[in-house]
Amino acid sequence: MAVTLRALQTVVPPTVLVQEQVRDIFAAQPGLSRLAQRLVTASFNLSGIDTRHTVIEELTLDADVDQPQFFDAKTQRLLVPGTRVRNELYIEQATKLFVEAGRRALAACPGLEAGDITHVVTVSCTGFYAPGPDYMLVRELGLAPSTQRYHLGFMGCYAAMPALRTAKQFVEADPDAVVLVVSAELCSLHLRTSSDPDTIVASSLFSDGAAAGIVSSRPPVAGENALNLDHFETVITPVGEGDMAWKIGDEGFEMVLSSYVPHIIDEHIESALAPLFGRDESLTRSLAADVVAEAGALAAQAQSQEGGESPGQLLTAASPGSALSTAIAHWAIHPGGRSILDKTEAKLGLTEAQLVPSRETLRTNGNMSSATILFVMKAILDGEATADGERVCAMAFGPGLTVESGLMTVQRG
Repeated sequence: MAVTLRALQTVVPPTVLVQEQVRDIFAAQPGLSRLAQRLVTASFNLSGIDTRHTVIEELTLDADVDQPQFFDAKTQRLLVPGTRVRNELYIEQATKLFVEAGRRALAACPGLEAGDITHVVTVSCTGFYAPGPDYMLVRELGLAPSTQRYHLGFMGCYAAMPALRTAKQFVEADPDAVVLVVSAELCSLHLRTSSDPDTIVASSLFSDGAAAGIVSSRPPVAGENALNLDHFETVITPVGEGDMAWKIGDEGFEMVLSSYVPHIIDEHIESALAPLFGRDESLTRSLAADVVAEAGALAAQAQSQEGGESPGQLLTAASPGSALSTAIAHWAIHPGGRSILDKTEAKLGLTEAQLVPSRETLRTNGNMSSATILFVMKAILDGEATADGERVCAMAFGPGLTVESGLMTVQRG
């Protein structure tokens, strides 16, 4: 039985942050050391981001607010609201994004109505309240009062992947189950000025957004784009527990995002993918055949050329990394930052085109924590070059350092 993700939809709040403008504001804040000012400029300039979105309407240069809480446009000073103020705004604005994303997913799923939803899985790490977003979706979307509700909270950027895995398990246990999965993150609520390098990096990357999709055993209809959810895997890297973390402070949530994270991913991404690929016999055979064929071609090249590289040197160029870009057409890599994408592309031997969905998501929306990977997956599904039956590998990274991965197959109705 195939379990399918359908009607993938995304939502961003209307207030747009232009990266260059935000950079200049952060760099001009009082109390920053000269080193911190240089770090702000470098982090923002090298982020790979042009624009981001926020639910905080006063975070604009032309805002006219009598009693600003986050940003005083007149003095261009970033303010320091307490955690309660930030969470109250989360309750108000996150609810809107959860409901809007869920509504769009229902509207985009032919042959399915609100009463068909049996389970709701919500995801967020940027705020808390109860009754929570799972409850609000049932009430606001007119779902059945008996709808089973589950919330994955405070897991970080990788959490949409276990949400999809959980939804898949529900459907495998009950083929009639229809699961609405919704992720919404309001990262901008916790951005702050600081001379701390981790805080500066976080301020240059994070933003707000939401995404939703419907998981069931029902196949897509004619003209609909969907993803068969084939396999999922979780791996904790041997190092990195202290390099990516998310804690609650008195003045909002505090992100630890070490500059060493891209190096950890570079060292361990292949071993993190190995158990996922091992679960798929057809992919394993394809990868083996690709490596053998590449090695044969390089050996023939070695025999025909005079001088230069030896046959042994050429044969070592045939690697599983270079075969991956052929066996798996599309890669949905969580754009935790530009350097993470650079490391992944180089380590796995991917093409520039295969990283376009991730880089474009980062460029136009920034890092929306758990919702981001769903934006990338939607970009792949909407791509004109995406064909029925092509494989997709999705990866997201989070505190721990945890790597969540999934194999999927494009299904055109």
